[in-house]
Amino acid sequence: MKKYRRWQRILILSLLSFSVFAPILLVSQRLKTLTSIGRKEFIEDLANIKYRTDDLRLNAIEQEAAEELKGPKLIVFKEKDFSSVVSHSYNENGDSDQSGDARDASKLLEANETNDKGKEKDSHQIQQNKIQMNYREKEQSNQETVRHDQPLQSQSRRETDEKVKQMRDQLIRAKAYLSFSPPGSNSHLVKELRTRIKEVERAVGEASKDSDLSRSASQKMRSMGVSLAKASHVFPDCSAMATKLRAMAYNAEEQVRAQKNQESYLFQLAGRTTPKGLHCLSMRLTAEYFSLQPEERQFPNQQKLHDPDLYHYAVFSDNILACAVVVNSTIASAKEPEKIVFHVVTDSLNLPAISMWFLLNPTGKATIHIQSVDNFDWLPTKYNAILKEQKSNDPRYTSALNHLRFYLPYIFPALKKIVLFDHDVVVQRDLTGLWSVDMKGKVNAAVETCQGSESSFRPMHMLMNFSDPFLAKRFNANVCTWAFGMNMFDLREWRRLNLTTLYRNYLQLGLKRPLWKAGSLPLGWITFYNQTVALEKRWHALGLGYDSGLGLGDIEHAAVIHYDGVMKPWLEIGIAKYKGYWSKHVQYDHPYLQQCNIHE
Repeated sequence: MKKYRRWQRILILSLLSFSVFAPILLVSQRLKTLTSIGRKEFIEDLANIKYRTDDLRLNAIEQEAAEELKGPKLIVFKEKDFSSVVSHSYNENGDSDQSGDARDASKLLEANETNDKGKEKDSHQIQQNKIQMNYREKEQSNQETVRHDQPLQSQSRRETDEKVKQMRDQLIRAKAYLSFSPPGSNSHLVKELRTRIKEVERAVGEASKDSDLSRSASQKMRSMGVSLAKASHVFPDCSAMATKLRAMAYNAEEQVRAQKNQESYLFQLAGRTTPKGLHCLSMRLTAEYFSLQPEERQFPNQQKLHDPDLYHYAVFSDNILACAVVVNSTIASAKEPEKIVFHVVTDSLNLPAISMWFLLNPTGKATIHIQSVDNFDWLPTKYNAILKEQKSNDPRYTSALNHLRFYLPYIFPALKKIVLFDHDVVVQRDLTGLWSVDMKGKVNAAVETCQGSESSFRPMHMLMNFSDPFLAKRFNANVCTWAFGMNMFDLREWRRLNLTTLYRNYLQLGLKRPLWKAGSLPLGWITFYNQTVALEKRWHALGLGYDSGLGLGDIEHAAVIHYDGVMKPWLEIGIAKYKGYWSKHVQYDHPYLQQCNIHE
């Protein structure tokens, strides 16, 4: 019984052992099989990767060849070369030639290095080309995007402007409804309208700064629309609304008219003022002039002043820089400057400064002559007082220098002809041909201003009162007018017709009743009536002091350009794009101009 139980235990233990170790053996065998298969697959994968990289390299080489890039040089050893290398690697004693091996190895290394460098250079070049191509593509795409966005932006801007107009209309209606409410009313609707007005006004201000209208602004528009609908039910009287809107429109027009008048007045005021720099320049030059000895104040070539065979030009002004530009531009454009005599007439206050300027800056071969209007004994003693009687807020129109042009035969008794410039002109061409113009027995040669399509158009009735019978009987309101600024005068005919006396009579008559506006131009039209010959437009271009839309071609081809108007080139209000024609004749590097802060 004991033996039977012992064998039974042995059998059970053996079965247990077999059940434990048999699975372990089976699993280990399976793992060995799987490991061997995995190694084979891994090796095959590596081989495939190697073949793929080789294919990629071959493709790259083919692409480089197609792009005409130089590839690395291949070194191929023939049997002769290899045998020679092997034979030279051993010496006569059979020992290996180590120095030869070293040299051959170094050559092979150098060849490999050059090949590597060539590959690196080629790859770098390819990368650079790719970068440039990508940059160009991006730039082109950006340009296309900008072109595509421009119409969208303009459309968005138009939509925003339309909504802003709608909001402003809502504001007008809301303010009209508020005016209907009783004084001191504080109802819910009045509060709502006031709140909506503030909101919409704020939205309009934001929309004027930003082209895109925000959602909040659209919401405010809708809210205002709701409030206006409520107000229309509370105040349904349309006639009262129409009357109120007409009154508001009239008030707005009056405000606009007042603003325009104020703007015009400020422009006129700015045109009459003298810049601080010019005051400084005048004072410095005056002090320098009085420090000179009397003999040092004389100009050369004074014997030419009365020679009628020379080209005589005159300018009347109290502006130093303006006179300098007129004189400098005329001489710089002249083919024969030695035949030019320039007469500058100013007042006694500015005579020292203008004289000192031309003493410091000689006119070269040309002759300069400077006079003071206060030294003309033949001028009536009450002439300035008579001119002041003209009703004008602009002192330029009533100045003696402005009306002195009607006394040219008295100022230059020995001359036959003279060209008179205004001080706001620039000469761009040689004016020799002007002296050979056929005057046809007339006194004055000028450019006409009777073309209605031009900005310089000045009809007679614009400055003259043809409702007065004196003017209506003697002058044709439709006659072609002309301009001052550059005029050729035949002084012999002037003296023969005694036109200065005629001017004096007209001046006295104009003081008694309003026949024309103050200034020298209407008096010139009637004094030289039927005594003016027309010059070609190329001689004199007008409008640079008030018209910013002149053609640059007409300006550049004109012999003389005229800054007539308020916006003179030496003022800050001058038209910027025209200032260059004037400023190029100003010596801004002059020490006095630098000290007085006069810059371009």
